[in-house]
Amino acid sequence: MTAVDTAHGDRPFRLLWPNGAPGALGTEAVDKPKITLYPAAASANGAAVVVCPGGGYGVVAADHEGRQVAEWLNSFGVSAFVLQYRLGPRYRHPAPLQDAQRAIRLVRAGAKEWGVDPARVGILGFSAGGHLASTAATHFDAGQASAADPADTASSRPDFAILVYPVISFLDPVTHSGSRRNLLGETPDPKLVELLSNERQVSSQTPPCFLFHTADDGAVPVENSLQFFQALKKAGVPAELHVFEHGRHGRRPGAGRPGPVAVAGLCERWLRARGLLGGGQ
Repeated sequence: MTAVDTAHGDRPFRLLWPNGAPGALGTEAVDKPKITLYPAAASANGAAVVVCPGGGYGVVAADHEGRQVAEWLNSFGVSAFVLQYRLGPRYRHPAPLQDAQRAIRLVRAGAKEWGVDPARVGILGFSAGGHLASTAATHFDAGQASAADPADTASSRPDFAILVYPVISFLDPVTHSGSRRNLLGETPDPKLVELLSNERQVSSQTPPCFLFHTADDGAVPVENSLQFFQALKKAGVPAELHVFEHGRHGRRPGAGRPGPVAVAGLCERWLRARGLLGGGQ
């Protein structure tokens, strides 16, 4: 059975679908996607981020790319919601995307409860979680006005995206083959590979993006971020990309080395400059 997110202790969480996720294959913890709640409480500035840890779509790196990231976001007033999404090989596309979209809708629907501005709800993803975040940023809808569930009336489009050493493309030679295999199987439909190569799905409606990668990333080639940035630029989408010369894959922002620590500050500065922290330009 695929491992589940256990990094958050007894923190409160919210099941994405209390009565069962669409396409659920059972009733175990792995079949019940959820968000773990890290509201910023008294320091909240109204911004919120759904955090998608990486793990190749086979596990969730819930501590260093989940809990610790939520605490970092809380440190400057951003409420965080760490996503436990469904994983391969038990679940294939579209289950993880359904989970990410539902998480964004739930945060918007619960804006008053959590002190969140529904117009400042972003998504942050690492590695394969970066693929999920970039998929959510390029595949979204406005919600269903007539839906009985209030969450389903909300848009699934994030207002901004933060992508950290992300898998973006499912095309060779730049893809991360393990992520593609876990999400799409051994012999995926070429049309699905194209659809989920998100550098090819950018439009003028894609939200502003902040990207970080290292030039010598040995797991996910930097070309993933470079190609996505170029697509954003071509579409006229505001974007900021930072490529550091060295740094191993999985070293999150603020993780104790000069490059990652610098990126943490650059990311916070970008959020503030865009007015996403309530401070304006």
